[in-house]
Amino acid sequence: MEFRGKTILLTGASGGIGLALSRQLAKEKVNLALLARRENILRQLADELKDSGSVILPVKCDVSNKDETARACRDIQARFGHVDIAIFNSGLSHRADVVDFRVDIAREIFDVNVFGMLNFLGELLPGFIKRKEGTIVGVTSLADCRGLPKNRFYSASKAAATALLESLRVELKEHGIKVITVKPGFVKTPMTERALYPKPFLMTPEKAAAIIIKGIKKGKTLIQFPLPIVLGSKLLKAMPGFLYERIAARLKR
Repeated sequence: MEFRGKTILLTGASGGIGLALSRQLAKEKVNLALLARRENILRQLADELKDSGSVILPVKCDVSNKDETARACRDIQARFGHVDIAIFNSGLSHRADVVDFRVDIAREIFDVNVFGMLNFLGELLPGFIKRKEGTIVGVTSLADCRGLPKNRFYSASKAAATALLESLRVELKEHGIKVITVKPGFVKTPMTERALYPKPFLMTPEKAAAIIIKGIKKGKTLIQFPLPIVLGSKLLKAMPGFLYERIAARLKR
């Protein structure tokens, strides 16, 4: 896939993988709409990338807010005409013991990790289908493989997002629309730095972004990394329930 001249929408652009993607995509001579809640960081990033050769449009947007996502899409389309590639990268996590079970936190995580995609899809899909072209890239996680202890809401939300993207991939193929699922392992971001547990094969956001961009260009439908964590997640998924539960109980402690 050739990026040059295309319009790319990127959510979660102000930190972690999104920030690294912003900087690397700006080198591709594209129209780049960068979306995040932190407007001051977005404007600093836009100023940093102004001489990159790409047209940069910073857009303040809370992906969990349907009205804000609709406004953001209108603003982007007014500036660039339409979106060619939509990269849904916003993510939220929360790790806690089950005695601290909170439905409000679960709702917040699902609002970002699942409905953050759905809100944009509701706005963008009609145009994609009408033009019979477009690329949807959803960043989920290798944590979607099983219900991970203390990460119940994150695992569940990422599993839902993965299933959503898989369904869309099948349904949208006949309309000429490509759907790509990205499943990272541990990446060094503010979100993972707050988590006080082992993070094997921890990767920099820059390396993760490079892998994602390379995978999109190659036309992959599934981009997952790093390989040891990919293999580990497959093993966990294939385990009988009783065996996984024994291992998970040890991991929880």
